[in-house]
Amino acid sequence: MGAMDLPNSRTEADGSAVIRVLSYNIRSLRDDEEALARVIRACAPDLVFVQEAPIFFRWRKHAARLAAKTDLVMLSGGATAAGPLLLCSLRATVERTEDVLLPRTPGLHRRGFATAVVRFAGARMGVVSAHLSLRADERLKQSEALLKQIAGLDAQYALAAGDVNDEPGGAAFRRLAGDLQDCHAVRPWGGGPTWPAGDPRKRIDAVFATEGVEVLGCGVPTPGAVPGLSPEDLRTATDHLPVLAALRIPAA
Repeated sequence: MGAMDLPNSRTEADGSAVIRVLSYNIRSLRDDEEALARVIRACAPDLVFVQEAPIFFRWRKHAARLAAKTDLVMLSGGATAAGPLLLCSLRATVERTEDVLLPRTPGLHRRGFATAVVRFAGARMGVVSAHLSLRADERLKQSEALLKQIAGLDAQYALAAGDVNDEPGGAAFRRLAGDLQDCHAVRPWGGGPTWPAGDPRKRIDAVFATEGVEVLGCGVPTPGAVPGLSPEDLRTATDHLPVLAALRIPAA
């Protein structure tokens, strides 16, 4: 797939939907929020799987402001999911949402999932935004919990995306990629490493999809591939680079 060929969102004649999804760790909006909003808008996503959304004072106001700046709406998550957040375009029809808190390990940050079931035209899917632990044993348990969460959404097709805090060779990443499609590995597009933003060396952020979802391209968006995307904005928006995927979801 060429650098300029990531498909735009559309509805197919058979009711299936091509959607763009973005996974992005925004470091609690502590960096350049205007740059962050420009990056998201340039990527033109239908769904944004956010990690490290604000969770403290007036967190809903901060999340709503980001949604407004990016022409999206809040779907689920935030402080009620310990940081993961879902945003969506008005193209989505929301069936249900649920915020999930995972068991707390003493001395470590609380983790959770922002989940929803949504429709785009005739396509129905479950979606989960996740941010896994920095500690390997807890991270592996959370990867198992994520797979169980996906299975419990009662949706034929599902997407999970987030900051895995693990590289493809790690146990948690391999566990997820064993049951799900690692979209960048299936059809690479753009860049690979996602962290740190200024000098990316590790691919620790990913988009995963269940079988039956067609991956049309997935990777770190680059200025040459996404019109209006600025290298400076990518560096200053947050400490991670985003992952953008174009996916075809069959009609339910």
